[in-house]
Amino acid sequence: MQDLIKLLPDSVSNQIAAGEVVQRPASAVKELMENSVDAGATEIRLIVREAGKSLIQVIDNGCGMSERDARMCFERHATSKISTANDLLSIRTLGFRGEALASVASIAQIELKTKRTEDEIGTQINVEGSEFRGQSPVTSQAGTSIAVKNIFFNVPARRNFLKSNTLELKYIIEEFFRVSLVNPEISFVFHNNDKLLYRLAPGNLKQRIVGLFGNPYQERLIPVEQESSIVNVKGFIGKPDFAKKTRGEQYFFTNGRYIRNPYLHHAVENAFAELIPRDSFPTYFLYLTVDPGTIDVNIHPTKTEINFQDIRSIYAIIHSSVRQAIGKFNITPSLDFETEQGMNIPPVPKDGHIRPPTITIDPSYNPFEKKARSQTEIPLSSKKTGPDSDWRPLYEPLKEIHFPAGPADSPGSGREEKAAEKVVPSGPGPRFIQFRKKYLFTETRRGVVIIDIEKARERILYEKFFRREQQEPVASQRILLPQTLAVTPEDSAILAEYNGEISQLGFDVSHFGKNSWIIQAVPAGIPEAGAPDLIESLLESLKSNPIDPGLDSRKEIAICLAKSMAGKEKERILLPEEMNALIEQLFSCAVPDITPDGKPVMYLIGDEELGKRFK
Repeated sequence: MQDLIKLLPDSVSNQIAAGEVVQRPASAVKELMENSVDAGATEIRLIVREAGKSLIQVIDNGCGMSERDARMCFERHATSKISTANDLLSIRTLGFRGEALASVASIAQIELKTKRTEDEIGTQINVEGSEFRGQSPVTSQAGTSIAVKNIFFNVPARRNFLKSNTLELKYIIEEFFRVSLVNPEISFVFHNNDKLLYRLAPGNLKQRIVGLFGNPYQERLIPVEQESSIVNVKGFIGKPDFAKKTRGEQYFFTNGRYIRNPYLHHAVENAFAELIPRDSFPTYFLYLTVDPGTIDVNIHPTKTEINFQDIRSIYAIIHSSVRQAIGKFNITPSLDFETEQGMNIPPVPKDGHIRPPTITIDPSYNPFEKKARSQTEIPLSSKKTGPDSDWRPLYEPLKEIHFPAGPADSPGSGREEKAAEKVVPSGPGPRFIQFRKKYLFTETRRGVVIIDIEKARERILYEKFFRREQQEPVASQRILLPQTLAVTPEDSAILAEYNGEISQLGFDVSHFGKNSWIIQAVPAGIPEAGAPDLIESLLESLKSNPIDPGLDSRKEIAICLAKSMAGKEKERILLPEEMNALIEQLFSCAVPDITPDGKPVMYLIGDEELGKRFK
């Protein structure tokens, strides 16, 4: 019988590794820029064309490579960072696996030019799909220039799954931000399609944040600094007043490496509790320094996940350091227990007259004389009547529910007066009962119908924004004073991607340079003041649920917008006229019984089911 198990060729194994390391062009950008940082570069240039699909080039002035090193760097697990397994316990560099260049070379065409400072001439190497194409001497500056062309050219299926250029550029900008934020002493330049996007001069951390996110952040940041034997925390947090409805400005770095950690993120969110709305997200740029022996960075190919030995203590330290920073800069009220508040006597003004205290006596006052009460006396009951009283009968909460009159309340039945007190008339047509500010109850010929108010609004808004039979833009209203919206580069890319669909929904949002946008019009009936929050909520929905390429983008955005607007409506008691209007609009919809994403809007309890409940 023929043997079944065999070794895979290097080209195939490299493509398998590339599936873990290089998920999209942004992954290659991350690996190449981190290699430049490890090479000791002080200037790094990133050049991208067609969102990295046709070209990704990183040029640095680092130490460069010798002729042999330039050839060896494309081999799997070839690295200069570690020699023994014990080195994994003291990693302080970024690229140590030796998989990045080998993985990128297996799915792209690579041209490498490198030269050491002490060498007179450099080396050029060309690799295509893990196949060595040539090596030659070349005249170049000290450092390394590596160009990745036609990524996924030999894996058409992977290339077809890439998103649009706008979204892929968004991911590249994310990686550029992560590398540049943790290395403020390095100069970075970013070109996209021969257009300069960012030029970052070397400086301190706050200057780097302002250079990436804009001048308004100069006044929005609060420094955080805490040293301990377990972890040192340093960085900046945003003032609660500037918390946003969208994610994207939350950064954790550990030993110079960007990481994701929901548990530590919760520590920061918990520190901002009761200072920002529940649907808002705090801004933070926190840098953790820990002993490399107490963490494991080798648990994920992209090295964005880290295991901490004592993560509970780190959680507590981060939480307390953020709270301390907030309190130190007078964001939260603080009490000074060392100062006796009763002794804080204001100074006497100059030439001020000091009036001695006087006592007024009523000689006719008789404490034994009963006088007429000016107000009606409320008798106190000996029984507990508070909300927590345990004697209250179980049927008492039912008194708060107003039921419509039934057949038994017909004239002459003796219950007309009581029924009139229980019924809440809702104008002409059926009567409605609002329960818990969330639901509407009404009776029909088939039974009792329960309607979810928020889901009903969601269906109404969706059909206002999107109708299959008519695809004309939604009517909009101009804003008297246009509002400026500052967003992250990621959100700016999403706005640019779907600006056409958003315009058809009644918005007029135009680009205002870098990551700023101007809102000049909103759909008719939407308050102007809530337009920025609504756009931010829409962006958060689009980030949480990206639109698949095969779907109708206008429909999906209409769903996101309807959910955002319906969720922002505060729960309150509706007037009878509002109940009637809501029901009329709901039942005029094409599909009134389900939301755009398939959830039920109403629930019918039939007469038979009600009868079974009372048997």
